[in-house]
Amino acid sequence: MIIGCPTEIKPQEFRVGLTPNAAREAVNHGHEVLVEIGAGTGAGFTDADYTQVGARIVPTAEEVFAAAEMIVKVKEPQAVERRMLRDGQLLFTYLHLAPDPDQTHDLLASGATCIAYETVTDDRGGLPLLAPMSEVAGRLAPQVGAWTLQKANGGRGVLMGGVPGVGPARVVVIGGGVVGTHAARIAAGMGADVTVLDRSLLRLRYLDDVFGGAFKTSYASAGNTMELAHAADMIIGAVLIPGAAAPKLISRAQLADLKPGAALVDVAIDQGGCFETSRATTHRDPVYDVDGIMHYCVANMPGAVARTATIALGNATMPFMLALADKGWRQACSDDPHLCAGLNVHAGQLTYAAVGEALGIDVITPEAALKH
Repeated sequence: MIIGCPTEIKPQEFRVGLTPNAAREAVNHGHEVLVEIGAGTGAGFTDADYTQVGARIVPTAEEVFAAAEMIVKVKEPQAVERRMLRDGQLLFTYLHLAPDPDQTHDLLASGATCIAYETVTDDRGGLPLLAPMSEVAGRLAPQVGAWTLQKANGGRGVLMGGVPGVGPARVVVIGGGVVGTHAARIAAGMGADVTVLDRSLLRLRYLDDVFGGAFKTSYASAGNTMELAHAADMIIGAVLIPGAAAPKLISRAQLADLKPGAALVDVAIDQGGCFETSRATTHRDPVYDVDGIMHYCVANMPGAVARTATIALGNATMPFMLALADKGWRQACSDDPHLCAGLNVHAGQLTYAAVGEALGIDVITPEAALKH
């Protein structure tokens, strides 16, 4: 198979879809790998790193899309990239379709087959291709939140760990999954007073057993959430419904109940955001103010630490990428129901129920798509 890796063009996205190690593995499996010139630069990989393992550097994204049978990326294809997709081509990347009708309709019109990293599952009920970036984003969230809290950035002017005689910042993490757990660990390590909210008592018991003493836990009822949010200096939104739009947990009206200058860090912004007032921002202009509350809603947070994030993502995606290349997408998805769960679009039809529900589009099952 001819595997193509274009340069990411989303603003301030420095990650790359294929590491040199992944390219080496693909070449060793007998595949041809095309990498757009400079694609790995933001993550610290040179064109020579790719050519040394047998990949071929091509000068433009147009040439990558025209020649490749499978496109491997990081972020969802931008409008100009979607126009280069063609009937029967395979796209393997993050998609986050539920809050993005324009992308969804473009992918349907392209005739391509699109497998989304964020909905591939595993036998433990996890999301193995989302988890590495969730870990990175979770660990980044307190760091960027601490920056947002600085007075010069519009925040409350509160230090995460406090100092002797002055208490630490109060941090509320909504969601106790991968993002929330890593966010809580880092925030607690910075000396903050941290509480994690979740609706799963089983998950709360796990967090208490493993991290008891490092941070507190509380049940995520509406009352508890707002009581803790009212006293918080920072709120980290870390909720996820796989493949679906994120629920709105704090309304605009409720911002009036928060501390002036409090920081909201919305890690769920890729899925539409979990605060009513969230809108996607970029690393260049990450923070905005709504009613005196500072919002950090960068839609590709892991791109800020591109090398770490690229290697972590590559470690997770490589086995699936090789299966798709070795077997073709139909056989690979037939052999692995967890990979099949990643199928979102095929030949003009939507194949992921949560996206169809969010956007009001008819859906066929992935199993039906395999026969089409």
